[in-house]
Amino acid sequence: MKKLVLFLAAQFLFVAMYAQTDAQYMKKADEIHRKYLTVDTHNDTAMYLNHPDGEDWSVAKGQVSFPKMKEGGLDAAFFAIFLDQGPLRESSRDSVYAYAMNEIALFKNYVAKHSDEAAFAYTPKDLKKLKKEGKRGVVLALENGYGVGIDLAKVDSFYVAGCRYITLCHNYINDICDASRYPSPNGYDGLSEFGEQVVRRMNELGMMVDVSHASTATLYDVIKLSKAPIFASHSSVRAIKDHPRNLTDQEIKDIAATGGVIQLATGRWCLTNAPKKETSVKHLADHIDHIKALVGPEHIGLGTDFDGGGGMVDFEDCSKMKNLTVELLKRGYTEKELEMFWGGNFMRVWEETIKVAKEIAKGKK
Repeated sequence: MKKLVLFLAAQFLFVAMYAQTDAQYMKKADEIHRKYLTVDTHNDTAMYLNHPDGEDWSVAKGQVSFPKMKEGGLDAAFFAIFLDQGPLRESSRDSVYAYAMNEIALFKNYVAKHSDEAAFAYTPKDLKKLKKEGKRGVVLALENGYGVGIDLAKVDSFYVAGCRYITLCHNYINDICDASRYPSPNGYDGLSEFGEQVVRRMNELGMMVDVSHASTATLYDVIKLSKAPIFASHSSVRAIKDHPRNLTDQEIKDIAATGGVIQLATGRWCLTNAPKKETSVKHLADHIDHIKALVGPEHIGLGTDFDGGGGMVDFEDCSKMKNLTVELLKRGYTEKELEMFWGGNFMRVWEETIKVAKEIAKGKK
């Protein structure tokens, strides 16, 4: 009986020590999220918030809200205005541009109604200021350059409206470039001539060029043309999950060589072949480990794709962000590396993009 009591006591002590260790990891995660700016560079939530009663959503919605961001220690997020690909004709281009501008206006109204919780940011400095104020930072992005059509002035219009990056395409070819998911026999073998003008204009404006969804040929055309670092807002590692939307090791190396950053997407679709109910932060951390080993910790960040296919066990929405920090702490990531991952790397790219725009403007004088 005495041996049984001692055995049970030892088991209780082991469990208590393990629980304490987990508590210590979470305490450290809380500290990191309070101390450093944390950014998610891609979600599809704006469309849901604009139309919460919509019935045509392909995935369950509601993974991002300002209270959930606060709970998860997420300071800022890029809310994408998503455009489904349509016909490449004048009437369609005009209507999709009008639609995009209306969606931006609707979302601005939504944020204005929640001004006690969040505010728009247009520069890295804005995000840092909002962090100090305890408000969530909201940044607009355009997912699918289809909204630009063949009118370069519309790039300026989206910038003025607040969009700070454009995902050049979605799953299909548009007027700017070829896409990775469904290649077209009538493609451009990368950027079109108009697409080259778009990239140059984005450089001039200080607007980040997003190569997520772009074909390999498009990615390399952008690398050759862009004077600013290359940015993938929500992509993962093809060596781990063979999916056309993911990046090869060589693509990752070449993006890093520009000083760029790969913001890792979440969700089974881009992370693993394991069943959805078994997909967890461990799978996401494996992708982070892979890029760190390949090009170093300076070129990794997070673009969840929440409300667009992102999420997994223990990372169901943005209230669970700290669970990823705990997993990375357990894997030996330093505080400095976590600062870089959660926002430092991306902010460096954004700031460098703005610096390039200033240098281009100075050179024109």
